[in-house]
Amino acid sequence: MGTDRLIKIEPLAANPAAVKATITAEGPRGAGENRICGLDVGSTTCKYVLASGDGHSLAQAYERHNTKQAEKVLEFLVRLENQYHLTPGQDRIFFTGSGAGIIAPLVGGKVIQEVVAVASAVERLHPSVRFVSEIGGEDMKTIFLTGEGSAKSKQVLMQSACSGGTGTFIEKTARKLEIPLERLSKMRYQGYTLHKVSSKCGIFAEADANTLLKAGVSVEEIIASLFEAVVYQNLATLTRGNTPLPEILLLGGPNLFFTGLQEAWRHHLAKLWKERKVAMPEGKDPTSMIRVPDDALYYAAQGCVEAGFREPQSTAVYQGAGKLRWWIEEGQHEEKKKLGRGGLWKDPQELAAFKARYGNGKGNVKSGCGKDNHAAAAQRVLPPIGKLGPVVVGCDFGSTTAKAVCLSPQKDLLFSCYALSRGNPIEDAKSLFRQVRTALGEGELLALAITGYGKDLLNDILGADCPVVETIAHATAGLHFFPDADCICDVGGVDVKIMILNNGAVTDFRLNSQCSSGNGAFLQGVAERFQIPMNDMADRAFEARAMPQLSMDCGVFLQSDIVNQQRKGWQADEILAGLCTILPLNVWIYAGGLNNLKQVGKKYILQGGTHKNLAVVKTQADFILSKIPDAEVVVHPYSGEAGAIGAAIEKLAYKTRTSLDTVCHWCPVTCQRSFIDVELEGGKGREWSKVPLSSGWERVIVNNSCPKGLMEDLNEMKVVKAEIERTKNAFPNIADLVRKEAFRRATT
Repeated sequence: MGTDRLIKIEPLAANPAAVKATITAEGPRGAGENRICGLDVGSTTCKYVLASGDGHSLAQAYERHNTKQAEKVLEFLVRLENQYHLTPGQDRIFFTGSGAGIIAPLVGGKVIQEVVAVASAVERLHPSVRFVSEIGGEDMKTIFLTGEGSAKSKQVLMQSACSGGTGTFIEKTARKLEIPLERLSKMRYQGYTLHKVSSKCGIFAEADANTLLKAGVSVEEIIASLFEAVVYQNLATLTRGNTPLPEILLLGGPNLFFTGLQEAWRHHLAKLWKERKVAMPEGKDPTSMIRVPDDALYYAAQGCVEAGFREPQSTAVYQGAGKLRWWIEEGQHEEKKKLGRGGLWKDPQELAAFKARYGNGKGNVKSGCGKDNHAAAAQRVLPPIGKLGPVVVGCDFGSTTAKAVCLSPQKDLLFSCYALSRGNPIEDAKSLFRQVRTALGEGELLALAITGYGKDLLNDILGADCPVVETIAHATAGLHFFPDADCICDVGGVDVKIMILNNGAVTDFRLNSQCSSGNGAFLQGVAERFQIPMNDMADRAFEARAMPQLSMDCGVFLQSDIVNQQRKGWQADEILAGLCTILPLNVWIYAGGLNNLKQVGKKYILQGGTHKNLAVVKTQADFILSKIPDAEVVVHPYSGEAGAIGAAIEKLAYKTRTSLDTVCHWCPVTCQRSFIDVELEGGKGREWSKVPLSSGWERVIVNNSCPKGLMEDLNEMKVVKAEIERTKNAFPNIADLVRKEAFRRATT
């Protein structure tokens, strides 16, 4: 245990997707030598370092645990016993990280606080470092080191309650943009235009990234802006006004793997030192004072070993993996029974009945609802592809997918298609219209209506006839199939819309687009983190026989709750079931603020792509029926395409035109008016107009700057002009009269 002890880990390939072990050659065990193992059980990965009694590294590994922390630790311990002779009753073992608290006592280990562990390794390996930033999967840590030798002091700041500024947020956004981790690790910060991305909260940052995505900003600029936000969040939140002084050490997977993040750190720290006149050591460039060690992943595990050398030999003696194996196979399940609740179904008969009603796309309308039963619509014989005839196309450019439908003039759905959003609304539109063109063939395209997040950008590009507000589109789609609906609940990728109706009219509306806790993207993100395909989410959730009780709350706190449940041994299937169960609470109470559903009504329509997940439908139906036992819960027959259908129906209900024939010539302003023609029973039409309108229709004129613009007919114009003159005489312009009188020459 001399002063020359140095634990140094060999570099790991800079690939954030790597799941591998890097090992060194083992030397002979000395007589009476006790080895020390340091294990870092993090939120996304597990790392270990095995050191000899004199501090030399014998083995180390870094692997993702895919939410199975205890199982991965058991795998590590079996490997260490079999290959490197980690000996129970002789060698010692120390733990750190978010999952250490439950696992360490089962094997006789001792828990070292994360920051203490990191600081111990830094002080031993880099005595000249004055500032450390470690970014993990779901937390951030900064350490300020001042003084020398025994007088050295540490100031520690840690952020673990918000995803903003962590590696998980970067990876989640990259998945949304369909950027492989290998490519993400090489993406740059320098040389790109930066955009505003919130650094306060991961949810707000995700919303900003989504807005940029729909505005056509390149993925390279979005990722560069994310790197900017991460560094800003760390410097703004975790320095508390203190100046990070050189030498700087950047640790953790994101700092090691993401080249662009390193560039952002160097840019901002050099700028900060220049602004605050921090002197550099002679002959040193600012960027050379910012170091990212090749073994940046292992510092917490190394710190455990370092702390172990300072502990008595009787502390943290390894007791073997027997109790941990028992915990995984039996103990955690007993604990789950005490802390959790049953699965999504009581018995197989209940699950079978539910799937028979909702699971085949036919039985999702409660029997006995008569004319509202549109199950047959989903089975009708459609025209062959390429021969659809005249259609109106409706498009919904959503946050995660783009959808298009073709409706006949009679409002029948003839064709639908979708495309996963690739980060560029124009490319999404091209993908959709390639499919529409194939389906349409020589048929006539009567009109195009669009809705969704991308409508403002694409309206002029596509030459759409009718941009439709999302809420109107979704309400129209729901009422078209279910005109007696009391409530329409649309759960989309990044928002939740609740429309309360009375006799077909929207009387109240709730929108939540600032929190992810109740939307589909949150469910999808958790499933992706567990490496579960979207199409398998419901089946996996139904497999769970028990599930944890998660909290109804903000998406960030819910994410923290998920991590806590993982530490307790809950598995991916069980956590997904718990998420599906908590979703109705987040939708109706947390997001919608509707504590009394009885006041809303009895007929509830569920739509939006999230309701294609049968586990979500099950929990939604169970929740509503628990509040209103005689409620009717219906899933829209085309839940994912509802927005596109509603946009097309809105276009079929009225026509708009803006052209030279609609320009107003009653004054020199020549307003570029728009004619909106609405089909109404008893409409008088305007056969005499420059833009003729047949009977059964009425015209509304907009984009005019004065009452004259509302007129097309000369006789109507004379009446309006006379009314304007009467108003001017009754209410003269006093300022104009004073001006005229003041400058009028007196007559002699």
